[in-house]
Amino acid sequence: MNFDASTLAADATRRTAATRRTAPPYEQIKRYVLERVENGTWKPGDAIPSETVLVKEFGVARMTVSRALRELTNEGVLTRVQGSGTFVAPRDYESTVLEIRNIADEIAARGHRHTARVLALQTSDDTAALASLGVAHGPVFHSRIVHYEEGEAIQYEDRYVNPALFPLYLQQDFTSETPNHYMVRLAPIQRAEFRIYARKPEAYVRHHLDIEIGEPCLMVERRTWVGEVVATSVQLWHAASRFHLAGKV
Repeated sequence: MNFDASTLAADATRRTAATRRTAPPYEQIKRYVLERVENGTWKPGDAIPSETVLVKEFGVARMTVSRALRELTNEGVLTRVQGSGTFVAPRDYESTVLEIRNIADEIAARGHRHTARVLALQTSDDTAALASLGVAHGPVFHSRIVHYEEGEAIQYEDRYVNPALFPLYLQQDFTSETPNHYMVRLAPIQRAEFRIYARKPEAYVRHHLDIEIGEPCLMVERRTWVGEVVATSVQLWHAASRFHLAGKV
């Protein structure tokens, strides 16, 4: 989509002086974007004007524009992809049949307390991870986290993340918000693939799940996409004695 500077300027001019007085600048920018998304001017998947264009047309600091776009991203209105731009998020995400369950929500639904321990949060050049994410060159982001239900280890999460989609991943506190929740909050998932295995875990997985030698695990291997880009590749290990899969058709 092409953006005409005169059109943007005219839109900005039509905003009333009363609105300028009653709303802070970042709210004005949010309203400007929301109006165009809601009336269909900008459709799901469309790129919106760049921060540079919005800074010029609204006459505000870049941090003001960044705040507006960041809040709209957090609210699920926009999707931001580093190096590509900011796009209108799909409108039907919440109604999609694709559901990526958040372990913290599952535990809370049972009336129990979720806690997490971060074992690693780092960059990685692992060749298998690069291939899984469809990334030609590293590094990518890597996290290893143990999730607990009422103090008992229930899931060992070994995750690789595409830094182009989540550039601030390594700066997050994953003891207060799970990686799953963080990523879904920022970028809607369009597609996922799963594989489920019954496996004997390596010693380090067994140690962190606090299970006996020889006890099998249920391992879920999953990749998810944002648009045409692989967002994350993860292995989720569960002690067989503490976990089961269930669903309805």
